Amino acid sequence: MFETMSWLNEPADWSLAGGVLRAVTELRTDFWRQTFYGWTTDNGHFLHAPATGDFTAEAVVSAKHTTRFDQAGMMVRAGERHWLKSGLEVTSGAVQVSTVVTREFSDVSMTPVTGSPSEVSMRVTRFGSALTVHCRSGDAPWQLLRLAHLDLPATVEVGVMCCSPERAGLEATFRDFRLGPPIPRDGLE
Repeated sequence: MFETMSWLNEPADWSLAGGVLRAVTELRTDFWRQTFYGWTTDNGHFLHAPATGDFTAEAVVSAKHTTRFDQAGMMVRAGERHWLKSGLEVTSGAVQVSTVVTREFSDVSMTPVTGSPSEVSMRVTRFGSALTVHCRSGDAPWQLLRLAHLDLPATVEVGVMCCSPERAGLEATFRDFRLGPPIPRDGLE
């Protein structure tokens, strides 16, 4: 599906081969609005497709993290002031899964990675104005990371993102991207 998707802030170095997207971040890229740090940045790399109504999107994410705030994961976006991103991120000296919900201002939550921090499966589901985020390592059960409210129009952009606020050169890979009907609500355990 990557072949039919579009870039927001296309990186200079990216490739697509055998269904695997490889992207290398440019200098000081991020998605963030104001909270705590006082800056607004909307120059991260986001490969996306439109999605109307409820959906589930999944991807397997990996990255060569070395530097604080290196990020690779998934994003749901309804413009620069309303979006969610979630994925692997270096913070507090370790790779964790971060989830940022932005409603004019960004917030962030962190969850330790269970299993291998080098590759995780990410899943984002929309039910109206509710978004759920799950992740898992290997064949482990899905772990609920976040359930959030976000006012969204009928059609949003969904896909994969990567950024590196303190450097250039994070190499991220994404595979097995799927966009389809939402998972059952009782699958949110």
